[in-house]
Amino acid sequence: MDAMGENPKSEVAGAQSVDRALSLLSLVAAGGGADVPMTYLTERTGLSRPTVRRLMLALIRAGLVDQDALTRNYALGPESQVIGLMAQRRFPLLDVAMESVIAIAAESGDSSFLSIRRGLYSVCLHREEGSYPLRTQALQVGARHPLGIGAGAMAMLAALSDEDLQEAKTENAAILAERYPNYTEATIDAHVAATRERGYALNPGLYLANSWGIGVALHAPTGDVLGSLSIAALDFRLTPERQPELAALLKREAAKVEFKLKKRLKSKSA
Repeated sequence: MDAMGENPKSEVAGAQSVDRALSLLSLVAAGGGADVPMTYLTERTGLSRPTVRRLMLALIRAGLVDQDALTRNYALGPESQVIGLMAQRRFPLLDVAMESVIAIAAESGDSSFLSIRRGLYSVCLHREEGSYPLRTQALQVGARHPLGIGAGAMAMLAALSDEDLQEAKTENAAILAERYPNYTEATIDAHVAATRERGYALNPGLYLANSWGIGVALHAPTGDVLGSLSIAALDFRLTPERQPELAALLKREAAKVEFKLKKRLKSKSA
C-alpha cells in the first residue's frame, strides 16, 4: 500500500475492469438494437468467456444490459435508455438535425444519415429512408466505425487538423488493417486530399461493394468536428452528374444544423 493506505495494484486492476466493461457495453450498443451473442463479444475483445460473463453480469445488475432468457444474447438495458436521454439533453444534435435528415431523404429519395464523432470513431445516430425502393444496408443506427470508414466518417476525418488526423490514422491503424482491408494508408490519404479539395467525401463502394456514399462534416459552435450528414445508395444512383447535386443538398442542410446549434448555445448563455 502507498502512504494514503491505497493499493496501486488494486486500483490498476479496477480501472482495467471498468475499461473492459465499457468496451463490452459499446459493442452491445453497436448492435443497433439487435441482440449480441457471447461469441461476438469474446472474439472482438480477445477476453475469455468467464471474464466476459463476469463483466456482463455487472452491467446487467446496473441495468445497462439485458440478457434474453432463451437465446442468452445481450442487448442494451433500460438504464442505457435513461442515460441516452440525459446525454441527448446535454448534446442535442439529434433533435437539432432531425428535420434536416428527413429533408435530405425526402429530396434525394435515398437513405440519409446523421452520425456523431466519438473520439476517433463515428457512430450512426439516425437513418432516414428515402422513397427509392432499392436501398443499401451499409450503415445502421448504432453502427460504430473508425473515422474514415464510409462517407460520413471520411468527411469527419478530413475536417480534422493535420495533427488530429495523424493521431486518428496512427491509433486506428491496427483495426483498419484487421477489419477494413480496402482502407490502406495510401487510400485514406488520397480520399482525405480529395475530400478537402472538393468539399465533400465520396465513398465509391470501399466498405461494401455497390454501396456508395456522400458526406459532409458538421461542426460544433466551437469549430470542433461534431459529426456528419451523409447519403448512401446503390452505385448507379450516385452518378458523377448527380454527386455535386447531392453534395449541395448536404451542405445546405449542414449549414442549417450548425446555425441551430449556434442559436441554442447563445440562448443558453444569455
